[in-house]
Amino acid sequence: MQAAGNKKSASCYVLILLHFLLGIGALIGGGLLILAPDGSLLSMPLSLLKYSTFHSFLIPGMILFLALGCYPLVVALFLINEKPFRLAEIFNLYKNTHWAWMHSLYVGFTLIIWLTIEIYILQGIGIVHLVYMFLALAILAVTLLPSVKRYYTHS
Repeated sequence: MQAAGNKKSASCYVLILLHFLLGIGALIGGGLLILAPDGSLLSMPLSLLKYSTFHSFLIPGMILFLALGCYPLVVALFLINEKPFRLAEIFNLYKNTHWAWMHSLYVGFTLIIWLTIEIYILQGIGIVHLVYMFLALAILAVTLLPSVKRYYTHS
């Protein structure tokens, strides 16, 4: 797929690492919310949900587990091996790039949307929100670096 001599830059590996960090963290957090929908495993009282439509953390935990856990990990794996994936390709707006590059942007935006909704529901912001917002912006910024886009662009 890549032209001869076109090797992954350090930025590509940083992007993969960022996706793994997000994915592992969300699998753990989402998994703990699924296992204990009352929030007890994360010391999160149900009162945090008073401004939401949820009565437990089960649904938010499932969304976190899938959208910010599994999805970034799948993207990271395909950023590594660059295999085609027909279903994911359907949502690739830039047909001359590998689908995982475009989905890397989707992951960043998904995290920003998740954080925005969470901050709204909680009616407050914590240090964890700032850390994950930085992670979202880092994913977007590294994805858009010329060396990263060039690597994942079809020859």
